Amino acid sequence: MCERGSSPLPALVLLLPFLLLSSCLESPHRPLIHPQVPTLVPHRPTPLVRSHFSARPHLDLTTHCNASCFHRGGGHRAADNLAFETLYWDGSRTLTTVDVEEEGAGLRGVRTRRRRVRRQIYGADGRFNIQGDNFLLDYPFSAAVRISTGCTGVLVSRWHVLTAAHCLHDGKDYVKGARKLRVGFLIPPSVNGTGVEPSSGKKPMVRWVRVRRTRVPKGWIHGPQDLSMDFDYALLELRWPHRRAFMRLAVAPSLEGLAGRRIHFSGFDSDRPGELVYRFCPVEEESSDLIYQHCDARPGASGSGVYGRVWDNSLERWERKVIGIFSGHQWLEVDGENRDYNVAVRITPLKFAQICYWLHGNRVDCLQD
Repeated sequence: MCERGSSPLPALVLLLPFLLLSSCLESPHRPLIHPQVPTLVPHRPTPLVRSHFSARPHLDLTTHCNASCFHRGGGHRAADNLAFETLYWDGSRTLTTVDVEEEGAGLRGVRTRRRRVRRQIYGADGRFNIQGDNFLLDYPFSAAVRISTGCTGVLVSRWHVLTAAHCLHDGKDYVKGARKLRVGFLIPPSVNGTGVEPSSGKKPMVRWVRVRRTRVPKGWIHGPQDLSMDFDYALLELRWPHRRAFMRLAVAPSLEGLAGRRIHFSGFDSDRPGELVYRFCPVEEESSDLIYQHCDARPGASGSGVYGRVWDNSLERWERKVIGIFSGHQWLEVDGENRDYNVAVRITPLKFAQICYWLHGNRVDCLQD
């Protein structure tokens, strides 16, 4: 168990070369064909009444799922769930309905294994604090940002941040902090001009940037409880562009198409304030919309960009790409047994098309590699 306040950086330095080597060794020998990405055709936005911003933020999302929702196929009411709400900086909001053309390839089934474990931290704590300029400002750690409501986000363009919807909206209303939502960029003390050595223990500073508009899928807003976690994601557009490297998105492959069958993510866990925390673990189960795993995480990590090494057709090599968004915790009731998982929302072809439209605002730029 890593003790709170300890610095596991030396262990991380030794571990990273092994991770890079093992990822290469465990990569499939052949690139897999990506599923066809559908096209979203948006309608004219409809004005809505202003939000009351009455919801209280909950950093720890926990849901329950029975066998029917666990084995449920994707594509359920696609056009309705992929409609989206836009919240603007002045408090106004709109609803945009969509049509879906040429929906993607078939969906994967679910593999199940029996396991009963504790929630959130599973056995020895496998998280690593990221410290020092060489790590905090290096990709992919530099793509992790703080959300002013207490969650994490990941940079996915020069203007945009992907995060979890429950960090901004409880399914009925926006949280109070979403009225003046901000995104925080970590700045190590030495970069900030203080001349402090990384080993001094001084916490990084945060540079905050206001959000211009926020987009949340209708599948999360007023969605049924057993379905809403499937759509627990939101996109934030910054008022000013940043200059850091960002992570590209990809349709989440099946386990066979994920190098090492392993995922990674970095977030701002609430039990380690002011620290960026990195972790990795194998995928345990998968459904059409969720990635089930036992990566150690605490509240505050919600909204972290879950990434893996996937094949990039244009570059003809394996690349780290965001394939999901860390959501929270789910109890599964399958065959009369409760199973305990940490859960990430997987980027399906439909969700890729929606998020890509949010990023680019057109159909041409939203073709999969």
